[in-house]
Amino acid sequence: MTVHRCLTIATSDSGGGAGIQADLKAFAALGCHGMSALVALTAQSTTAVTAIHELPPAFIRAQLDAVFDDIGVDAAKTGMLFSATTIETVAGYLAERPVPLVVDPVMVAASGAKLLEDDAVGALVERLLPLATVVTPNLHEACVLAGVPYSDEASREELAERIHALGAAAVIVTGGHGTEAVDWLFDGRRHVPIPVERYGEETTHGAGCTHSASLAAFLARGESLEDAAREAADVAAEAVRSGYRVGAGSGPVDVLNLASLRAR
Repeated sequence: MTVHRCLTIATSDSGGGAGIQADLKAFAALGCHGMSALVALTAQSTTAVTAIHELPPAFIRAQLDAVFDDIGVDAAKTGMLFSATTIETVAGYLAERPVPLVVDPVMVAASGAKLLEDDAVGALVERLLPLATVVTPNLHEACVLAGVPYSDEASREELAERIHALGAAAVIVTGGHGTEAVDWLFDGRRHVPIPVERYGEETTHGAGCTHSASLAAFLARGESLEDAAREAADVAAEAVRSGYRVGAGSGPVDVLNLASLRAR
């Protein structure tokens, strides 16, 4: 039996709702073998990120070597990378060992904490986007990357074209924010609007991570980008719908449908 191998290159969320933890849950839910290369650790709850500890570049490369050299990678995703130094490290490695890559340009946590340093945006655009099979910004991140002020009414079509022009092979401006509930896919030739379901904001922690990890899993399984995008949208929406409340802030999404397990 073929086991599809998915790698997340991202940061740990000590609260378990987003980051590496969310990615590995999504990989498992879709039948993939999940692997991780941590670039940083957060002290994080449902309400705040109180500390960030960045890991050394040599250790990041050592994790990547361990995974690539022994197990192999069918698809990878990046999440919170935090600094220009880390982005340079990850991009340099993946340029030498290319795989289908989903870049989730994580910039701000749901709690409002900044997760990408200001001087790292340039490195993200210049080094990582050209390696991406697809980049998956939410509306806020898309406006930053496109260099336009945020607006709930911003045209996802125009944002996707601007970000594609920065070097990404394809772009999905996700539909969790703004007035339009649609994931907007642009591959340089076709615009494909993908309607998405919204289920409020009470259990959305980790929704973006779950979407991008699910997208990577479907690509690892050999699905086309459009099919993978449609399925990832469904997985992420259902994970939000199934989410549960823990802590005082936004609860985590539930891609594993733990409620059904608790009911047994």
